[in-house]
Amino acid sequence: MPRRHVRLQQPDPAVRAGLAALRRELDVPDAFPAPVEQEAAALATAPPWRGDERRDATDVPFVTVDPEGSRDLDQAVHLERRGAGYRVRYAIADVAAWLPPLGAVDDEARERVVTLYAPDGRTPLHPPVLSEGAASLLPDQDAPAVVWTVDLDGDGEPTRVEVVPSVVRSRAQLTYEGVQRSFDDGTVDGPLALLREVGELRVAAERARGGITLPTPEQVVERSGGRWVLASRTTLAVEDWNAQISLLTGMCAARTMLDGRVGVLRTLPRAEERDVERLRRTARALGVAWPEGAGVGEVVRALDASVPRHAAFLAEATSVLRGAAYVAFDGEAPADPWHGAIAAPYAHATAPLRRLVDRFVSAVCVALAAGQEVPDWVRAALPELPARMAEGNQRAAAYERGALDLVEAVLLSGREGEEFQGVVVDVREGRGVVQLADPVVTARVDGDGLPLGESVTVRLVEADVARRSVRFVWG
Repeated sequence: MPRRHVRLQQPDPAVRAGLAALRRELDVPDAFPAPVEQEAAALATAPPWRGDERRDATDVPFVTVDPEGSRDLDQAVHLERRGAGYRVRYAIADVAAWLPPLGAVDDEARERVVTLYAPDGRTPLHPPVLSEGAASLLPDQDAPAVVWTVDLDGDGEPTRVEVVPSVVRSRAQLTYEGVQRSFDDGTVDGPLALLREVGELRVAAERARGGITLPTPEQVVERSGGRWVLASRTTLAVEDWNAQISLLTGMCAARTMLDGRVGVLRTLPRAEERDVERLRRTARALGVAWPEGAGVGEVVRALDASVPRHAAFLAEATSVLRGAAYVAFDGEAPADPWHGAIAAPYAHATAPLRRLVDRFVSAVCVALAAGQEVPDWVRAALPELPARMAEGNQRAAAYERGALDLVEAVLLSGREGEEFQGVVVDVREGRGVVQLADPVVTARVDGDGLPLGESVTVRLVEADVARRSVRFVWG
């Protein structure tokens, strides 16, 4: 899936101190224990997967597409036309091939759960000697991977799925911005030439299923002209197309595990009709068009987050996408395996260097595809994975939100009393959320009769760096 986490050079002392305090609050580790580093170095030096029975796929010209400067490369892709349809090959870093079950690195990963991101750096799931080195799908190095081969018909629907442990060799490390430019200027070629074609077919398939993707800009922290800035970044089209390949793989993984009656899914409850009706009322109040018979996904796809009324509606639309969870099963498929936003069963399968559960999903799918028993170390871990993932995701969300709150407070500190232009994107009982355009800040606003979806002038009354708190008033 698309991801962008900006790393800042020479962070402001107040930000540095605030991030250190945030890490202490959330118990974010600042280094790997010595035994973990030692085991990782030994594994990188003497790869344990050498000699395994793996398909040699080094002749396939895979490429990776990631944000500029990434080193933890989980996925590599190759696309080709196949008759009236397509063949999608997606190579996923095979982290399980590197880690002895219940070894030092494995134990540490089960505690960390996910890679954590902050403006001054990352806290990786695995030691960088593996995650940014030997186990990463870096160009021109042989690496173990789980290769998903998915044949699609002319409408972009799967007709055949194969999952095979392989050895791959990426040909190039590409960036989202660079690939987007090549599509824009017509110079794209090679393994990604069909990415737009396949991606748009999969977007159409998502629309037909009733899937929901909220087109909301991403708030990012950057350094420009020697100072901190908060920027709003819109997802590039190529990121959406690439994300569709990842979603396709996750859906195929879910189907594989459901058929085998063992695994772990990412689920999201279907939207309750009362929540959809409330959203319809919000649409009417904001003047957002909701065609007869249209679902939530169809409505949000037509919106532009830069339009104040649309931004407010998109903020409200998140209310129908709540309750995400992981569900593990062994012996009987879950009663409701659905992911409401994707409108299909789905599993996290494509980011094993950065997310714990993906390693186990890959291991389950490899075994099932080969007609073999799922390894005991995987089965033993399944019952505890949902709770681990929930706790890890909660910490990650608190860390990223806390870092943004801190930078917002630092940028606005000393400007109390100033007025700013913004849009009210949420209102709850005399308290709301205002989204500023400059700086790109989303913060609490107090005031009676806050006008949802309208541009307002608000006054800054609090920018507390120690508490990471920003507050405005209206009226």
